[in-house]
Amino acid sequence: MSDDRDAFVALNIAVLTISDTRTEETDRSGQALAAGVTEAGHRLIDKRIVVDDVYRIRAVVSEWIADERIQVILTTGGTGFTGRDSTPEAVGVLLDKTIEGFGELFRHLSWQEIGSSTIQSRCLGGLANATVVFCLPGSTGACRTAWNGILKEQLDSRHRPCNFANLVIPGRGQHG
Repeated sequence: MSDDRDAFVALNIAVLTISDTRTEETDRSGQALAAGVTEAGHRLIDKRIVVDDVYRIRAVVSEWIADERIQVILTTGGTGFTGRDSTPEAVGVLLDKTIEGFGELFRHLSWQEIGSSTIQSRCLGGLANATVVFCLPGSTGACRTAWNGILKEQLDSRHRPCNFANLVIPGRGQHG
């Protein structure tokens, strides 16, 4: 007898690119995440670009956290150390719980690709209002590393022994 947990559950995902210079035409990282989302069978609910400003980032992410339709938020950009990089400061305060292992695992995977430069990644993940939020670096390669190496599997409700999808699917996880 099959259990409903054996079936794939498409999640509602929003993608936010944080950049002072990218447009829809030049947003390769956001496009890569959006493609990964839809190719995996999930629904892309919204995709936007916002300048690297703490309050503008926080406004969009807050709106999406409050939107009951959105279960996952993926951001790309603003996680470095330059003066304008402010994604961790903008998003971190919105999280109810942080996923410490996300940044650690991302840097481990990234180490294999770019060596010690991965130490400059301040990517983070967390849970807010039954929505999982992952903040990724702005490079397309880093977005692919995170998607293929972590998120694709962790957002698949069939992945065992545990996954983040089951935390945001109504009736499966603990919400709040």
